[in-house]
Amino acid sequence: MTIIGVAIPVPDPYGSMLREKRAEFGDPMAETIPSHVTLMPPTDVADAELEIVRDSLERASTALPPFPMRLRGTGTFRPVSPVVFVAVSEGISYTEMLAKCVRDALDSPEPEFPYHPHVTVAHNLDDPSLDRAYEELADFECEFTVSEFALYHHQDESGWVPQQAFSLGR
Repeated sequence: MTIIGVAIPVPDPYGSMLREKRAEFGDPMAETIPSHVTLMPPTDVADAELEIVRDSLERASTALPPFPMRLRGTGTFRPVSPVVFVAVSEGISYTEMLAKCVRDALDSPEPEFPYHPHVTVAHNLDDPSLDRAYEELADFECEFTVSEFALYHHQDESGWVPQQAFSLGR
């Protein structure tokens, strides 16, 4: 069994900077989770099914063209969940459509909560640390073109490791 995830990687220098900030806020997950926008959360897949997963993601990648994404400002899921995130402020509709294409391609269930594209920058920390993350990144802004998404495998020691990128709109 392999734990997989599917996400849009946040390119450097922005991805590295957000990951460094996550570490500064005290989030130990910064070391094992690259900055990303989740399309499909962690899911167990039988090893024998991994090739089917790759083929399905390849087909899903053709559904949409590359699109612009802007990350701007912070938000939080508190009090429901102790999470602070950088918000997706442009590219929301494309990201929602892409997430649906990925879920449909992999025959995944609908998410437990309504899908809300974002980049987590602090998770499961105390309130002062979450407040600090919320305040320090409130003015954060970047733009990039989403031209691909990636399949990640969770490895015990390394965390989330990209396995394959899928280019959009071939």
